[in-house]
Amino acid sequence: MSILEENIKRTELSEIGEFGLIDVLTKGIKLQNKSSVRGIGDDCAVLNYENQKVLVTKDLLIESVHFDLTYMPLKHLGYKAAVVNISDIIAMNGSPKQMIIGIGASNRFSVEALEEVYSGIFLACKNYGVDLVGGDTVSSQSGLVISVTCIGEAEESDIVYRDTAKKGDLVFVSGNLGAAYMGLMILEREKQAFKADPNMQPDLAGHDYILERQLKPEARMDILQLLKDTGVKPTAMIDISDGLASEILHICHQSKLGATLYEEKLPIDVTTDLVAKEFSIDPTTCALNGGEDYELLFTISQEDYEKVKDIKEIAAIGHMTEESSGVVLVSRSGTQVDITAQGWDAFLKKDRQ
Repeated sequence: MSILEENIKRTELSEIGEFGLIDVLTKGIKLQNKSSVRGIGDDCAVLNYENQKVLVTKDLLIESVHFDLTYMPLKHLGYKAAVVNISDIIAMNGSPKQMIIGIGASNRFSVEALEEVYSGIFLACKNYGVDLVGGDTVSSQSGLVISVTCIGEAEESDIVYRDTAKKGDLVFVSGNLGAAYMGLMILEREKQAFKADPNMQPDLAGHDYILERQLKPEARMDILQLLKDTGVKPTAMIDISDGLASEILHICHQSKLGATLYEEKLPIDVTTDLVAKEFSIDPTTCALNGGEDYELLFTISQEDYEKVKDIKEIAAIGHMTEESSGVVLVSRSGTQVDITAQGWDAFLKKDRQ
């Protein structure tokens, strides 16, 4: 039984129309931020950032391209759609403040189904102190489409870009890598088993951690606070949405530098390691190319190392080098391997959900 069929009560979108749907989805919204002057209910939201710089990011999520409703609960989908945008603001060392949501839905979806999506969005906004200030709802001919715009703020001196790393800077990553990808592999495996036998029950036991990393990721706002508490500002930063390999290449390309990473330093959770081996996949490959971890990859000056060395949630994995040295991974055996981007690319890859 699909997620859409699990709804006992079903109100057709045609019964209440676009404006009725907006009223249902946005009832009870209360603004939390001083910069949110006017939210939903007028032609535009009104924001006042005074002397702050404004950060804006946008993602478009399309059913069967970015998510699969066979195993993605609608509430989790809403939460994830919001969090991945919040993560982009955090990756600039900013504070997320407002969000605008666009929803395109076919008549496969009931009012209750879209309320589930919005309940996840509301939960993410509550957890990260973000105001939902506007959006749009339209009819779709191709399933469910979610457009998210997140707006944040930062002092000009606090903003961190991708192109400002320096030769000799240390490369750090938060959390651990590859877990979200292995969660996806488990879900895809069970999907195929379900197709073969619709009466079977999914075998998800023991995989709670990696499934949560795939279905309900978290943006690492806590890392920004930990760094701020130590008085350290990253020299460059990016969030890991498309895989570590892709993201370090972005920093290197933008900063016109090379990098050397060390395989033995890559943080990989024990569950990720075990499941990767179960699928006959090298755990290092998962860490480099899996994507959707939404951890932070950042560089700091060498003189700041002593300030951050005791932060348990981050790990030093390498250093920045001259551009001519290339972007390489030093294996556990000491062999250097060129790092290439093999993670998610919206126009080149067709095998990821």
